[in-house]
Amino acid sequence: MVNAETPRPLEGITVLELGTMITAPLAGMLLAHAGADVIKVENPKGGDPFRSFRGGLYSPNFMAYNHSKRSIGLNLQCEPGRNAFRKLLEHADVLVENYRPGVLARLGFGADEIRKTYPRLIHCSITGFGTTGPYSGRPAFDTIGLALSGIAASQLNPEDPQVVGPTVSDYVTGMYSCYGILCALHERSRTGVGRRVETNLLECSIAVMADYVATYTQRGISSKRLTRTAASQAFAFRCADGKLLAVHLSRHDKFWTGLLSAIARPDLGRAEKFATRQARIENYLELRKILSEVFAAQPRKKWVEILEDNDVPFAPINDTAEVCEDPQVKHLGTLCATTHPTEGKVVALRNPVLFDGQRSDIRAAPTLGEHTSSVLAGLGYCEQDILELRKLEAI
Repeated sequence: MVNAETPRPLEGITVLELGTMITAPLAGMLLAHAGADVIKVENPKGGDPFRSFRGGLYSPNFMAYNHSKRSIGLNLQCEPGRNAFRKLLEHADVLVENYRPGVLARLGFGADEIRKTYPRLIHCSITGFGTTGPYSGRPAFDTIGLALSGIAASQLNPEDPQVVGPTVSDYVTGMYSCYGILCALHERSRTGVGRRVETNLLECSIAVMADYVATYTQRGISSKRLTRTAASQAFAFRCADGKLLAVHLSRHDKFWTGLLSAIARPDLGRAEKFATRQARIENYLELRKILSEVFAAQPRKKWVEILEDNDVPFAPINDTAEVCEDPQVKHLGTLCATTHPTEGKVVALRNPVLFDGQRSDIRAAPTLGEHTSSVLAGLGYCEQDILELRKLEAI
């Protein structure tokens, strides 16, 4: 029987997030989507830097990674703020942060102190390169992870290098961090003891390159920009109307045969240089040139019909506006609208994970310190104490 209620598998779990930008905020948001009470602890003066990324304190970039959380403003540089944070830690199940190594210790919350004082707490520390080693003190952002892991080298044109596309390193690091937290929560349900979970941008980014690393370590093959695309028989074509189309044949002969039928070119299958998958890999650029000329002869809408009729793996190459209007995206209900009391209508991406066919509700990202008073009241602070603390925080 399918449970039609909104799924909240992490209900009852309290998460403290000392997160800025993407990695820790994403991990926190994923836990919030699963029902955890995620309290984002921010500096009252400006908060998460992503808040002001496009001006103001409620940028689209901030909203994207902070839905369904509560925000409390605490200045950890002053003792009243640290005392309030200690009270939060007493009631928390998880702490996730992405400070550089040593920063939290200087505030009085080093790893050993946290483990000793809060033995049930799961402390997830996200860094750029790990806590030790020659790079450990360096600042790190998404492009740094792309570059050092090999991802960038697999994408850039060395003759005209230009970083393009969405966040990858930050995103996968946030996801691996969430995975580590969930593992530790499951173990604690048996042992009653928390864990220190550590992830870093470098290793999480290298994990994206697993097949590249395996190919090099096992076969001595250093993959280039087109190595994977040639092996996967992945193509992008411009159609007669100027619109773009992607085709990915993978290793299945039936898809190659279906493509030949779709483009009415059985002769390509008989040509020695394209007769086998290995031959098509070795002659990828020549095959790409031939197919590009074929696809340039018809508009994309026509090719969509033909390829679908022949069961060829394809997709239009959508820009963001087209993604939001795509029929399958609309059918799935991937985007949803919610309303913030002061910021108005907010459109958010729903959790892509379903439980018994249902997804959790999305709440709009919080404004800076929106829940400070209610969170502090929950810790036992009286109204006067809250007012005094907030005055100190404003100094």
